[in-house]
Amino acid sequence: MRSIIILSVILWPVSSLAQDAADLAKKLSNPISSLISVPFQLNYDHDIGPLDDGERWTMNAQPVIPVELNDDWNIISRTILPVVSQDDIVPGAGSQFGLGDTVQTVFFSPKAPTDSGWIWGAGPVALLPTATDELLGADKWGAGPSAVALKQQGPWTYGALFNHIWSFAGDSDRNDINSTFLQPFLAYNTPTAWTFTVQTEATYDWESEQWNVPIGLFVAKVAKFGNQMVQFQGGPRYYAEHTDGGPEGWGFRANVVLLFPR
Repeated sequence: MRSIIILSVILWPVSSLAQDAADLAKKLSNPISSLISVPFQLNYDHDIGPLDDGERWTMNAQPVIPVELNDDWNIISRTILPVVSQDDIVPGAGSQFGLGDTVQTVFFSPKAPTDSGWIWGAGPVALLPTATDELLGADKWGAGPSAVALKQQGPWTYGALFNHIWSFAGDSDRNDINSTFLQPFLAYNTPTAWTFTVQTEATYDWESEQWNVPIGLFVAKVAKFGNQMVQFQGGPRYYAEHTDGGPEGWGFRANVVLLFPR
C-alpha cells in the first residue's frame, strides 16, 4: 500500500501536466479561445513572379490576446505582423527584406457556445500599410468584416474563418484591394497533446478574379520547457490554385507558439 501511495504521488504531477498540455492543444485549435498565445510562424514559398524563379520566406508574429469584456463576452485581438525576405520576385529588382503589411482583427465572441455547441465571433479587420519596402506591401489602408465559427466535439474541432478587405486610402498608383479570405479547418487532438490539422487558406481577388488556394497538413505538439508551455507545429503546403505570379507547387510551414494560460 505504501508503494502504491508513493507511486501515485510521483505520477500525479506527470498526469496533471499531460492533461494541461492536452487542454492547451485543444484550445489552440480554437482561433478565439480565452488563451493568450504568441505564434511565430515561418512560411516558405517558391516559383513566384512572372518568370517563376522567385522565392519568399515569411515570419509572421501573430499575438492572440483575449480580453474579458463582461460576464458574457470576450474581445479577442489577433495581429499578423510579417517579416519578409524575398528574392527575384520582380525581374531586375533583386532581394528585399523587411516588414510587410499588418493585418489586425478584433473578434467579439460570447463566452458560452450556442445551444447546439457552436462557438463564434465577429468583428472588424484592418489592413495597415506597415511595409518597409514598396515590394513588400500594397501601400494601401484597408478594412472590412471578419467572422469565425467552429464546433468542438470530442477530439475534433472543425469550422471556418472569414474576412473581406477593401482598400479605402493609400497610394493611388497602386492596385486597389478587394479581397476575400476563407480558412476552413479540421483538427484532431490526442490525449497526449498532439494535434493533426488540415486547412486551406484561400484568397479570392475580386479585382483580378483569381484564387490563391494553399492546402496545408500540419502536425503539432504541446510541451513544457521550464515554466513555459510551447507548441511546435510543422508541415507541408500545396497550392491547388494560384494567382498570376503567385507561389506555386509545394511549400512548408514551421510554427512555434508561446502559451500563457491563465
